[in-house]
Amino acid sequence: MFVINVSLSQIQAFFLIFLRVGAIIMTAPVLGSKNIPLIFKAGLVLAITIILFPILDFSDMILTSEIMSFSIGVIGEIILGVIIGLSVRILFAGVQMAGNIAGVQMGFGMARVIDPEIGSQVSIIAQFYYLIAIMIFLAINAHYWFLHAVADSFYLVPPFDFQYRASLTEQLINMGGNMFVIALKVGAPVMAALLLTSVAFGLIARTVPQIHIMIVAFPVKILVGLLFLGFALPFLGAFFKEMFNELGSGILRLLT
Repeated sequence: MFVINVSLSQIQAFFLIFLRVGAIIMTAPVLGSKNIPLIFKAGLVLAITIILFPILDFSDMILTSEIMSFSIGVIGEIILGVIIGLSVRILFAGVQMAGNIAGVQMGFGMARVIDPEIGSQVSIIAQFYYLIAIMIFLAINAHYWFLHAVADSFYLVPPFDFQYRASLTEQLINMGGNMFVIALKVGAPVMAALLLTSVAFGLIARTVPQIHIMIVAFPVKILVGLLFLGFALPFLGAFFKEMFNELGSGILRLLT
């Protein structure tokens, strides 16, 4: 007779791995998109859990039979997974913020499209930046580094060992501030060009008041914005590669 002996500690370890990986997948960009079927996400989480379970060593994991202790461990795994997923999403949020600012300056503030991933309206330029970032993210295999960091997270923070400390809060605040830095770096060429264009139109309006500056400014701003957006694309590709190359090390710094 074929008998499978599974201990309670192995069941708990498998369940905790499933919860952490599931929280990461549900909050991470691309994989956590709303237009991806839920059954596909569940299958992906289960597949990653099955792969990680025999690789990871849980011999030192403390077995608990108390409902309260196990519930606290479950909540800790979910919180840790959400933090890891949001650390990646913050990078893309900074890219979209740059597109929103540039789009408003170009006059596309009212021209918005539905982002299927978050289910809300975003600027056309923001969606353009976001799609470029996703393509580069997948092209340089940054999602592999992300999954590698997920596996390493179980060595740095084993199950039932999550503790929310002041240093984690500080790191999350720094990540939130880094979102604005990313937005400024990504949108700097277009924003600077449009700022100078607005200053130039202001001077023209003061010197030649007969010109209907609002009618002239709209198409010129769109033209200047698209022109500098095209000029900045090679530099954006290099910047995105550098940003995603540091993704794995950034997650590990967060966990440590």
